[in-house]
Amino acid sequence: MTVIDQTSTEFDDADRVGLDHRLAQLEAHAIFVIREVAAECERPVLLFSGGKDSVVMLHLAKKAFEPGVIPFPVMHVDTGHNFPEVIEFRDRLVEQMGVRLVVASVQDAIDEGRVADPGPTGSRNRLQTQPLLYEVGRNKFDAAFGGARRDEDKARAKERILSFRDLFGQWDPKNQRPELWRLYNPRVRAGEHLRAFPISDWTELDIWRYIAVNDIELPQMYYAHQREVVERDGMLLATSEVTPALPGETPFVETVRYRTVGDMTCTGAVRSDAATPLEVLTEIEQSRITERGATRADDKFSEAAMEDRKREGYF
Repeated sequence: MTVIDQTSTEFDDADRVGLDHRLAQLEAHAIFVIREVAAECERPVLLFSGGKDSVVMLHLAKKAFEPGVIPFPVMHVDTGHNFPEVIEFRDRLVEQMGVRLVVASVQDAIDEGRVADPGPTGSRNRLQTQPLLYEVGRNKFDAAFGGARRDEDKARAKERILSFRDLFGQWDPKNQRPELWRLYNPRVRAGEHLRAFPISDWTELDIWRYIAVNDIELPQMYYAHQREVVERDGMLLATSEVTPALPGETPFVETVRYRTVGDMTCTGAVRSDAATPLEVLTEIEQSRITERGATRADDKFSEAAMEDRKREGYF
């Protein structure tokens, strides 16, 4: 594995070897988890949003089964309010990878009366659980790989590598299997399924270092670009049909990038001139705010928001 050049901090040779070794260990462990779950479970699926973590997950899955093909499909929970460039990137990448795409559509769930419509500009983030569980059941998936990391928020810090869900898809943080010495038991009972998080131990910096080392393509919105935004609740929200400027708000063009990708109604941008992975690394190293803490409205105003969603059956 090639060691990347660090731009924000001077590293001696020992530091560089240590960084290289850490990335190699993280990659090896993630690939081990992916292979173990794929071997034990009959119908796994990889959750894919088009965001940086799920892109790294797809890259790891490809490495895990080379020179063969990825032996399971990918699934995107589509709110219908996603950034258009992310949907375009998603479709292009899965076609290049040669994997089957399953779309769990919030719009379909609304049209079929499975969830209530929050309105044309309402947030659909909390509506993703039902379409996810619906497609898991309909496709009889018994394992779902996710790109969640423990450093993202308190609820995800409680998560084991393998997280088991009951017949209703719900998660009980007090009822998890031990994972001593990285020994995992991925077997599930009839009707249950598990969520597997191979990159749980990675940090945001690890993700970007891995992207830089492996020259992994991401949606361009992860890098500095100009976008029309409004400032709302301390965040920069892109203006669109589903996120119009409210009375008293004045849209303006700003140079921004995104640290995380989600529903347009609750995902904010950050001011940035970082146009390459190395420049992003420098920026993150100097930041004292987590990627979700400053850019995701659904998590920002309730520390329990993510745990509530996980208990209901989401990630």
